[in-house]
Formats: sequence, structure tokens, C-alpha cells
Amino acid sequence: MVTVAILIGSESDRHIAERTAKVLDEAGVDHEVRVLSAHRNPVELEDYISKSDAKVFIAIAGLSAALPGVVASRTKKPVIGVPVSSKLGGLDALLSIAQMPKGVPVACVGIDNAENAAHLALRILGIGSCT
Repeated sequence: MVTVAILIGSESDRHIAERTAKVLDEAGVDHEVRVLSAHRNPVELEDYISKSDAKVFIAIAGLSAALPGVVASRTKKPVIGVPVSSKLGGLDALLSIAQMPKGVPVACVGIDNAENAAHLALRILGIGSCT
């Protein structure tokens, strides 16, 4: 069983995921990091989401940043999106994550702000500090 699933769209985003994982490790929360692209691995991504027992998903993506929205469209569990700075300083990814249609909510933290994604997940789980 995993409490938080950290999904990255490509291996190049692993350094962001490691910062998220560090905060979760420090809090003693079990997690896993998986590379599953919304564009390159849609079938595997959908299978993973449907079978995952994670309570919260953190989806890290740059460029078009479709990953958080695709995850949110396939689950009722909380999804936190982390936009990655690549093109346009990450503004393209931030807007892709923040501008989801009604009924497909994704929480969005700041560009490259992996640590806040983990802190938000902890609060959602009821184990984060409110100070």
C-alpha cells in the first residue's frame, strides 16, 4: 500500500519528485514515484490510477502539463499538480494545471515547488502542521 503516489511525466522531472519525496520521508509517509506520461503512456497511466490505493496523487509535469488533469479526470481522490519550469519559465505548465474545467479539480502549487505539494498532501491526509 502507498499513501501518496508521485507521478512524473518524464524522467527529466525526477529531481522535482525527489524533493517531494524528501518531505514525505521526513513525515514518515509511504509513497512511490512512477514515470507515466499522459501522452506517451496513457493506457498504463489509466491502469495505474484505477488500481492505485494511494490516498493522494501528486502529478509533476512541464510543457503542456496534461498529467495532473488526466489523473484528476480518472479519480475522485485529491490531485496536486506541480508545474515544472521548462519553456516560458513554467508559466505554460502552471496555466495548464490551474485552468481545469469544472468538475475536474486539481490543486496547483507554485512552479517547481515540490515541497509545497508534499506539505499540501500531508494536510489533506490530516498529518501536516498548520503552523
